[in-house]
Amino acid sequence: MPDTAPQAATSEDRTMPAVVYGLYLLGLANVITIFIGLIIAYANRGGAGPVMASHYTFLIRTFWLSIGWFVIGGLLLLFGIPLSLVLIGIPAVMLGVFIMGAVWIWFAVRCVLGVIYLARGEAYPRPMNWLI
Repeated sequence: MPDTAPQAATSEDRTMPAVVYGLYLLGLANVITIFIGLIIAYANRGGAGPVMASHYTFLIRTFWLSIGWFVIGGLLLLFGIPLSLVLIGIPAVMLGVFIMGAVWIWFAVRCVLGVIYLARGEAYPRPMNWLI
């Protein structure tokens, strides 16, 4: 009878997701590395096994969700700064700064949690989740 129990990922399987997580974490200070990580994640997701595919899906989704929220925060800043001259835009500027800071922290937490699951050789349990 064949062994159908899920196997832990080998270290070779974990190399590229670990590189992408590293690039994402470096991207907190240098945005270019996030885009490099995204390209690597898209390139490797198709040929990955189910465990690593969950990490690639998680990484890709993390990128797009963070971009979406950064755009919202950036638009609030873009329109809030000129409007702050007449005091209407001050709440928009404050909200935009808060959103961008919260997304930065959220991005870092998601990457660290992903690294923890990857180090254990486990699939990310909910790669399509919005929060963590």
